[in-house]
Amino acid sequence: MNIIFILIAFTISAYIARLIIPRILLISFRKKLFDIPDERKVHKRAIPRLGGVSFFPTILLSCSAVLALRTLTGYGISVLTASYILPEFLVLVCGMVILYLTGIADDLVGVRYRQKFVIQIICASLFPVVGLWINDFYGLFGINMIPAWFGIPFTIITVVFITNAINLIDGIDGLASGLSSVSLLVFGFLFMEKGLWMYSMLAFSTFGVLIPFFYYNVFGSAEHARKIFMGDTGSLTLGYILSFLAIKYSQNTAFVPVTQGAFVIAFSTLIVPAFDVVRVVIVRIYHGKSPFEPDKNHIHHQFLAMGFTVRKAMLLILLISCVFSGVNILLMPYVDNTLMLVGDIIVWIGLNLWWSRVKLKNDNL
Repeated sequence: MNIIFILIAFTISAYIARLIIPRILLISFRKKLFDIPDERKVHKRAIPRLGGVSFFPTILLSCSAVLALRTLTGYGISVLTASYILPEFLVLVCGMVILYLTGIADDLVGVRYRQKFVIQIICASLFPVVGLWINDFYGLFGINMIPAWFGIPFTIITVVFITNAINLIDGIDGLASGLSSVSLLVFGFLFMEKGLWMYSMLAFSTFGVLIPFFYYNVFGSAEHARKIFMGDTGSLTLGYILSFLAIKYSQNTAFVPVTQGAFVIAFSTLIVPAFDVVRVVIVRIYHGKSPFEPDKNHIHHQFLAMGFTVRKAMLLILLISCVFSGVNILLMPYVDNTLMLVGDIIVWIGLNLWWSRVKLKNDNL
């Protein structure tokens, strides 16, 4: 029955998003709410960028409807389970409301990055209030349980980092939604394996929203007014949900079965956007630029410079994300945490050096 309820939540999300997105397209064209192309952007036409407006209401609707259905059919969660799940989901909703409104404001009129950072920090600070913070590194660099004075600030920084990583990776069609879908699918099955059905339902419900959006974003025709971007509203929502799921999976509590290397496993699903942000910031600082100054140095820009089409670049980056996540999960029982992370970093650096050489050869042709 738990699996059936998860499938129902997924179906509701996909169906509602399929209904809402065409309406958002219609409103965007009537009110001329477009993402205007410039020298840094890949697209050449004015495209509506309010697709992410459909994410949060749809996820909230599907999860709430299924939770009500569970209760009415006698499959409600126990009082003990509700005592720690309910506060976590309530603060998640509170944070998502704030980020949702911020994203809409940014997509319509623009919001300064300093203001967005402050808002993201406030939203990230909600998690530790209900006891949701990273408290165990599972032997990474020889560290196991960590104290609150370190774990809580580290959690807040992590949430802000992941939220911005998803926002910054949203540079070509299908990339942010595709990478998020990979992470959500992995989290959905990981939580299912732990018996944490509510968190699995959240993951699959969010994945359901992304399916119709991915279709319109990747396969929609701009000439026929069928193409849409998620905008900051969507990327902030996805980043916040993914950080919530990653922190929950990596947390060591009496209510959650312990998984070896849970910290590395949780964040390996987000390696591509996370490592890409770190690389871009380092390159910007190295060249004397502000780390917040936008440029064309992200991984998708690298692939386009190597001669790949937008769609091929997106598919290859998704494949890289799947390989990183799959290999880490499969090898975790046999490989030390620290060695795994160091290996991921070495492989990532090696890939970037290889891509830089290919790009340089293309530039010299």
